[in-house]
Amino acid sequence: MARVIPDEMVETVTRVLLGSIDIGDGGTAEQRHLLQAIVSGYWERPDLALDSLEPLGPDDAGRLVTDPAHRRRTREFAVLLEMCRHPNDDAQVSRTDAYAEAIGESGPGLTMVRHLVRDGVAAALADRARFNDHMAEWSEPSLVSDYLQVLDAPDPDLAGRLRAMADLPAGTLGREFVEFYERHGLVLPGEDVNTPAFFIGHDMNHLIAGYGTTPSAEIALSAMLVAIDDSDAHWALLLTGFAAYELGISQSDPSRFQAKEEVMARPGAAEMLAEALRRGSQCTGDFSVVDKLPLAHLPLEEVRAMFGVPPLVGASE
Repeated sequence: MARVIPDEMVETVTRVLLGSIDIGDGGTAEQRHLLQAIVSGYWERPDLALDSLEPLGPDDAGRLVTDPAHRRRTREFAVLLEMCRHPNDDAQVSRTDAYAEAIGESGPGLTMVRHLVRDGVAAALADRARFNDHMAEWSEPSLVSDYLQVLDAPDPDLAGRLRAMADLPAGTLGREFVEFYERHGLVLPGEDVNTPAFFIGHDMNHLIAGYGTTPSAEIALSAMLVAIDDSDAHWALLLTGFAAYELGISQSDPSRFQAKEEVMARPGAAEMLAEALRRGSQCTGDFSVVDKLPLAHLPLEEVRAMFGVPPLVGASE
């Protein structure tokens, strides 16, 4: 998939994003580090140092960034960078709003931080809940009709179907799926009641992309999918990850999942995200939207080749 921001627009968009995080301090260290990682690792311009660039204001952004796809990607990155300011700040919210208005952009994500800053966590969670409208698009397509919701009770038939994949040859997608669950101490879908359609599809995406289950890896997988296809569903999934791991807000049962904060400040996290964006832009197809259970008997490397998934260079966990 082609990279959204072409070479000739990289410096301009970088200067716009640099301006979007500047509320008199030039942006926080975490914001600047993530932006530099995107510039160097995704846009492949390590020569473009932020300290050497003059930020562009909202009016310049509206005048210079005119292509609709370029505007959407600029808004998306501005939102991610906004989430990396801690503590969240109303001046940052207003700054991001000014840039979004200047380039004629709206869309999911712009309101969540506003609710968090101005109305509190409950309002932000209510905004984040809208992303669940994409649950069917995030799930294994063949299971959506029967397994999209949380189950009333474990489903031994589904669990048995998945457990049987352990008998497939080593290196196949199905066997790797079962071993992935064993390796990470996870309970197979069907053995518990948690939304099997989502978790089967999502965790097979993990395998095909090559990412583990740490907060950094979860965000990297979602970033890779956004770069494969900049759909609303993929963007909503990435926002969900940033909400849980950067802002620390999640609707999940806290006994099963603990939200984190400031994941992009962790060593290597920003670089992993940037590489995931680069890898996604090099894929030839979107593996997340196809039925993967019928591919379970195929070698994982063959499945990756079907979608042009490039090798993973950096960390995977």
